[in-house]
Amino acid sequence: MTFAETQRTRSEDHRISPVFWVLVATLGTSGWAVWSGYGNAGVGVFLFVVAGWMVSLCLHEYAHARTAMHSGDITIGSKGYLTLNPFKYTNAIFSFVLPIIFVILGGIGLPGGAVYIERHRIQGRLKHSLISAAGPLVNVLCAVLLLVPVGAGWLDNPAVHTSYEGHELNVSPLAAALGFLAFLQVSAALLNLLPVPGLDGYGIVEPWLSLKTRRAVEPFAPYGLLAVFVVLWQSEVNRWFFDLVYRIMDLFGVDGAYAVLGRYLFSFWEN
Repeated sequence: MTFAETQRTRSEDHRISPVFWVLVATLGTSGWAVWSGYGNAGVGVFLFVVAGWMVSLCLHEYAHARTAMHSGDITIGSKGYLTLNPFKYTNAIFSFVLPIIFVILGGIGLPGGAVYIERHRIQGRLKHSLISAAGPLVNVLCAVLLLVPVGAGWLDNPAVHTSYEGHELNVSPLAAALGFLAFLQVSAALLNLLPVPGLDGYGIVEPWLSLKTRRAVEPFAPYGLLAVFVVLWQSEVNRWFFDLVYRIMDLFGVDGAYAVLGRYLFSFWEN
């Protein structure tokens, strides 16, 4: 392969995928529709939240990949991880389909799957920890960017009345959609930062554990996320977890009612 061909291949490996641009376009178009009152508000909120959630999942995995590449894994680009194409990731079903299903059925931010990183190419425990931390930090950043405009009242519109369970509320549907999307980002960040095998939180601390401990924990990694949801199924833990999510939102001046209303509008088929 010539130098020019090599450069062209590298450029294609870093080029943003049309699939991602479609998601961004859907996010922007549905956001405009919800803000302007065009069409059915529930359908608009549904498209906005699903597109926004998928964009954040792509960015989450991109952060892992980009950090890994700068840490020494030079194979990242050739695997297509830097194109932000969700179909290029290791397990598209686990990374995107299941998180979307969980949002639709349960309204919770399920951490996605992972890009395949050749860890043997990376030297230094700190680099390994940073690679694992990069993804959840994207969710944290997304949550902040979503909560700030809602908490600051930039989207308030007294002329807008949203119907919720027979009550008319002066809450913009777009503010409610942002509140629900922020709720998903906060819940995903909290879940993913748990030091449980299989989650990014464990990936952050794993490099600092002894080899004996890592080998003992390794067989349980595939079941870590399942164990988390079994625990969350317990009513007391479930209540504690979501109270924590709402308290974090409240730090930005966003009442949990925004997320509740956003979830209600999102589930348009139930209304």
